[in-house]
Amino acid sequence: MKLKKLSEEDFTEYLENAIVLYAEDKVRAGNFSPEKALEKSREGYDELLPDGVNTKDHHLFSVFDESKNEKIGILWIKLNSENDIRDVWLFDFLIFEEYRSQGYGKKSIELLEAKTKELGFDKISLHVFGHNEAAIALYQKMGFEITNINMSKILN
Repeated sequence: MKLKKLSEEDFTEYLENAIVLYAEDKVRAGNFSPEKALEKSREGYDELLPDGVNTKDHHLFSVFDESKNEKIGILWIKLNSENDIRDVWLFDFLIFEEYRSQGYGKKSIELLEAKTKELGFDKISLHVFGHNEAAIALYQKMGFEITNINMSKILN
């Protein structure tokens, strides 16, 4: 397996799906109203990636299984060196549904760790929605530790 720079074509397809999925997650988490979720999600992506795959300090990769000659997922990271700790922020990590529960998530995180070191960074940080139990389990299995917890209570 390897990480390959995301093509413009794959980026366009990824972006449309990511906007919808992020909007759904934000609604489920109680952060966006259903009526405004798509609009806010699109605005967020436009702000973060004004130059698409060529946005400064952002790297978008296809996770590629060479043995099958197939793309099996997406990784999006941002190099963050503005603090005294240089870290890579994992904005998105997606294993396509047909490849889930086959060890690709673990291998992809290992590839990400190697890429992070190759780029001269020593820490990977991320956000995960509280309802995404599978992702939380994978990250913890791979040695990620909880550093902050946000909590909410919806009052009816």
